[in-house]
Amino acid sequence: MDGTVILTGANGSLALGFVQCLLSLHPQMTLVATVRNATPDQDPNTAKLLSLIAKHPRARCHLETLDLGNLSQVRSFADRLADQISSGRLPPISAIVCNAATFSFKAGQVLTTDDYEATFQVCHLSHYLLILKLLGSMEKSSGRIVLLGSVTHDPEKPNPFYSLRPGFPDDMEELLHPPPDPPALVHDKGFQRYATAKLANVTLAMDLNRRLQEDDHLSGITALAMDPGALPSSRAQAGQRKSARRFFTAIDFLMPVLRYMTTMFRTIQDAGQDLAAVGVGSDLRGQRGYYVGTKQATPAAVTGDREAQEKLWGLCWRGAGLTAEETVLRNAVPDA
Repeated sequence: MDGTVILTGANGSLALGFVQCLLSLHPQMTLVATVRNATPDQDPNTAKLLSLIAKHPRARCHLETLDLGNLSQVRSFADRLADQISSGRLPPISAIVCNAATFSFKAGQVLTTDDYEATFQVCHLSHYLLILKLLGSMEKSSGRIVLLGSVTHDPEKPNPFYSLRPGFPDDMEELLHPPPDPPALVHDKGFQRYATAKLANVTLAMDLNRRLQEDDHLSGITALAMDPGALPSSRAQAGQRKSARRFFTAIDFLMPVLRYMTTMFRTIQDAGQDLAAVGVGSDLRGQRGYYVGTKQATPAAVTGDREAQEKLWGLCWRGAGLTAEETVLRNAVPDA
């Protein structure tokens, strides 16, 4: 299959597994890999990405700088990419893989240059903007949008390491401008914001599918949300509490056996392969919905709630400052 694949957060742990699989199994595809810092001398993770790409000399790869904490950058990147596709310099988009994420557990709330809470903007809002602006540049019959979910997204499932569960606040504006964290809950509030951003991703996937299917010109494009499983060897585990880090270190030691017994925990390589299957694999072409690895699953009930979908969509439309002229999706403008 020919086409362009957009991957955000391309130097992350899961992303490296995805890139390895994509370049090995789908060398005909063009990868546009975005990172916050594209200078390998300044970012060792970017150096790892470039080293991986160098092992595939025939690969069609473009490394791009994209800071999802800056909506202006997201806009200019999307406009530039759309121009490259319309002019034929790049093939139409086969998949947008919304992998980039951030969180702040110990340091409390962090704001972006747009003065929004960083976890929600980087994990969700900027991806929302990117998707809507690039829909017109996608393969209309088979394009895929992949949003990264997590087992943590479900408010009905407790997490043994944190006291707070995800959920949408009554006032959705609090996702962009949350109230101050109680001092005793700074760490758990950080986790709650991360899990709620994942909840928003899964909700958006469900909502997008409905809106795309209602649009005759875009009904061939599908949206999928994927839980890659917990990644014990991920660099992200460094931000966890000491007890959680010890737990994941032990799990990582057992992964040579556990990888054959459960999808709850995954190696970077296996999860990257799953993400490639969901994003560009032929077996899931035309499929929609929520996946744990490559297996279809049932997401949190609230993700299918039409009222919650509409409220989240309206918040993101306003927060991103979108206009009807910026997207080809016919039913994108929220009701006043």
